Amino acid sequence: MINLPERTDRRCEIEVELGRIGLGPDDPLVQVFPAVRPAERGEFESIGARGCFLSHLEVLRDAVAKGYRSILILEDDVDWTSAALSEGAGELLASDWAFLHGGPGNDAVAGKGIGLARLVPGQDVRLTHFIGLRGEIIARLVAYLQAMLTRPAGSPEGGPMHVDGAYSWFRRAHPEVDARVCVPSVARQRSSRSDIFQHRGWRASRPADWARRLLRRVQAL
Repeated sequence: MINLPERTDRRCEIEVELGRIGLGPDDPLVQVFPAVRPAERGEFESIGARGCFLSHLEVLRDAVAKGYRSILILEDDVDWTSAALSEGAGELLASDWAFLHGGPGNDAVAGKGIGLARLVPGQDVRLTHFIGLRGEIIARLVAYLQAMLTRPAGSPEGGPMHVDGAYSWFRRAHPEVDARVCVPSVARQRSSRSDIFQHRGWRASRPADWARRLLRRVQAL
């Protein structure tokens, strides 16, 4: 679970979400990773975009160092959908996927259980609030993302970019990777103040944050 230490609001909210599936921050299955907050944006679009990219990279490096063969990366603005809390969620473990995206979070629930639709290599996925990875793809992603950092932005080989774009570039470069997306979505990105895109004016104010919290409650109904 990736969390900026200063975002205690998100830390509290993600702990609530973990509790909904029977987990807590002290559970052996859970590791809270302090998100990277760089001083400069470098070749990235923003400081937040760079921090998100580097945070995912550090999580992947840590997984390789510890010999993990299966990981789930959650960002601290993730909320479970009603589908994730259904009995059908157990089907996610039965498939042999190597890359799993939790879904965009704005699709309608239809029927029971959760299906896994194949992501074709050229199909981009946005958002990285729920990313599952298995096997050797973890180490391969470390090498791929590290190589991106050595290139200039806009490089035809893939340079610094938002991390969701980097995952999509990796899948295009490696079409053999079995990539899936949950249908319906098992997770959605919670409405909250972004650390990637800098809000200005009213959107950066406390009333705006309250409005986002109210919107989340309405969406959860």
